Amino acid sequence: MSRVPPAVEAAAASRAAQLHASDARYARQRTLREFGPASQASLAAARVLIVGTGGLGSPSALYLTAAGVGTIGLVDEDVVDASNLHRQLLYGTSDVGRPKLEAAAARLRDVNPLVQVITHETRFRAVNAHALVADYDLVIDGTDNFPARYAINDACVARGIPFVYGSVSRFEGQVSVFGVKDKPCYRCLFPDAPPPGTVPTCAEEGVLGVLPGLIGLMQATEAIKWCTGIGELLAGRLLLYDALVQRTREVALPRNAACRSCGDAAQAARAAGQVEEPVLSQDTTPTALAARLAAGDAPVLLDVREPWEHALAALPASVLVPLGTLQQRTPSLDPHAEYVVYCHHGGRSAMAAEWLRRQGFARVANLEGGIDAWSREVDASIARY
Repeated sequence: MSRVPPAVEAAAASRAAQLHASDARYARQRTLREFGPASQASLAAARVLIVGTGGLGSPSALYLTAAGVGTIGLVDEDVVDASNLHRQLLYGTSDVGRPKLEAAAARLRDVNPLVQVITHETRFRAVNAHALVADYDLVIDGTDNFPARYAINDACVARGIPFVYGSVSRFEGQVSVFGVKDKPCYRCLFPDAPPPGTVPTCAEEGVLGVLPGLIGLMQATEAIKWCTGIGELLAGRLLLYDALVQRTREVALPRNAACRSCGDAAQAARAAGQVEEPVLSQDTTPTALAARLAAGDAPVLLDVREPWEHALAALPASVLVPLGTLQQRTPSLDPHAEYVVYCHHGGRSAMAAEWLRRQGFARVANLEGGIDAWSREVDASIARY
């Protein structure tokens, strides 16, 4: 008489236990007539990449994990800061100073151990965008800077992967779904990034703590709808939300046939195998910059933070040019000089570096992780804030 090997029996028992746990965990969701077991199975097979685990990424990650998306990818390189806690509920006070991906992965695995959580500890940029999105079915934009957002858009459009856009400032937010076939992409709405300083960052303008939660949940909702095929997507529509008056409105978004990302000519070029190579970002690390400074090979250090931040902590001999003034100050800068641009964590300086390159500055690098990374990796005497 044949006997089932113990390892096979154990695997079967484990699978049965997982199915039982799944039935109980998703019972209220599966009961929905419009959803049911088939939609739950679609979620389990889905792979969603969340770029940025901050204000928007936190609620998106929590609810998609709880809903049962089979694989969640997280992209971030930041550490948890006390200023994050009023809106990034993926983290707690005990996580301050801890890498965000480490804290986020632990929390999500506790929320739902049936979900696979994959971490990508890097900053999302044009040079790595295609490789990062390649293994996923859908991308959620939880970024707070334009270079990353345009990199998401262009990589997703090129690979035919939709992405759920979200943006917040002060008391207002926006949501849409871009990159869906025959629908507009982000560049149809905003062909180019605005000049530095024309769109204030959350660090400069502030944001109501609950707002990213609301917008992030809307993004998660769109992701679930896309993964399961239920409902009507926000593709071709931009949802605007105003928390102060608790009001939403919609704007219809037409596809731009001349768009350089999703337009007719761009699609024809991709079909012919003529793919435009991304521009390398020319970033530098704190340790690499420190080695150059120690050797006397000093580029111009450009600090694009606010004056109060510069007063708290600054790299030696750096020049303060707040991001909001960079457009006006650009003509006074030497386009032939070499620059390393830095801010607090690297987001604002990435925008500044891209702007300078577009103005013809050929030797511009962004300091990865900003002055916070410099304090952690090079000089602990530089104050962290």
